[in-house]
Amino acid sequence: MTTTLHYFYDPLCGWCYGAAPLLRAARAIVTVHPHGGGMMTGAQRQSITPQLRAYVGQHDARIAQLTGQPFGPAYRDGLLNDSGAVLDSEPPTVAILAAEDLAGRGLDMLARLQIAHYVEGRRIAEPDVLLEVATSLGLDPARFTAAFDRLSGEAVQAHFRQTRAQMAQLGAQGFPTLVLQSGDEWQVVDVAAYLSRPDAFADWLRSRITAPATRPDGETFRCDDNGCAI
Repeated sequence: MTTTLHYFYDPLCGWCYGAAPLLRAARAIVTVHPHGGGMMTGAQRQSITPQLRAYVGQHDARIAQLTGQPFGPAYRDGLLNDSGAVLDSEPPTVAILAAEDLAGRGLDMLARLQIAHYVEGRRIAEPDVLLEVATSLGLDPARFTAAFDRLSGEAVQAHFRQTRAQMAQLGAQGFPTLVLQSGDEWQVVDVAAYLSRPDAFADWLRSRITAPATRPDGETFRCDDNGCAI
């Protein structure tokens, strides 16, 4: 029986960054299929303001406390004070789709963009930053640019619609959502139970590869269009 871990994420979701160690552990055990949700796109795009900085800061502190994930000074003291920066999920999601299309490296691109944002304080919605990250992953710049252009616009919007439709069908409430598919059985993972415990999550995954799946309640920690729950 084929087992797949579906990952519903957003590149600007703080709790997705907090859950990154779980994804690293999972990828050594099972195929992980990413689905970008477009949390901060269109009318949900935001410029950095003092109000946003205060709101994000309290969530970041909670994420760091619960997961041990680092938030660098270039992010805390740099990007979050950069009034010219725009938080837009669409361009980095397109970059992830392009990396996946070219080389099956979508999750590598996501992990690297999370570091670029939360540690290095870079503007990951800007094309030159995305191209530099793609090149650092070994992707050919010209091919990446062509794939990025092809997957922009309606293509990424269709991806967002498909992701949202799948989440609605599964009863998923926000990001991150992990769903383990074993044949025709789907199980929504309690992400909160494994934050800061990637080894325990890996053990659970190994046990589920041969065990029947069930569908539990949704996770506690998540981000959605209204923000990130603490």
